[in-house]
Amino acid sequence: MTTLNKYLRQKHEALLDRRARVRRGDLSAVTMEASASAEGRSGVRRIRIRDFQVISDSPPDFAGYNLGPSSPELLLGALSSCLTHTFLIYASDQGVPLESLNAEVSATIDLRAGAEGYEDVPVYPQDINYLVTLVSPASTADVARLQATVEKLCPILNLLKRGNEVRGQLDHQQPDHHIRSAD
Repeated sequence: MTTLNKYLRQKHEALLDRRARVRRGDLSAVTMEASASAEGRSGVRRIRIRDFQVISDSPPDFAGYNLGPSSPELLLGALSSCLTHTFLIYASDQGVPLESLNAEVSATIDLRAGAEGYEDVPVYPQDINYLVTLVSPASTADVARLQATVEKLCPILNLLKRGNEVRGQLDHQQPDHHIRSAD
């Protein structure tokens, strides 16, 4: 079985290069973008991020076809990925060897939220918990220092813990009367 240690050396080199580019002024804030569109008849959401596509869908009991994770599940997946990546970054930075690394995330969502009699129940995932399991010969103190760094610097973890202002707009367009819908 291969471990993550060879990859951590590669990650450390990339981290050093990125820090050098920051010092030189070669890197600054960037705008990230994602879009989603609903597919006709199925309602499946096709998410586009850079050159990648991800399908999001609902379970059958909510008129979905179970072709992909739901949006709240994708959020938990993003958190598990971000935690894992942040552990990799700072394990490489702090010289903490890793044999293996796994992040599991769970949350509760009340499917009655917003329904009659449940208007005050939050519609978003709550009680988010994560468990990171890592196998490492490092000392308990080194792993605790790594965890503290991750909890301070993991972008998605901190977004969820601290929140963020979200501004929205709606562009309502009327259908072209010359094009007929194929419902």
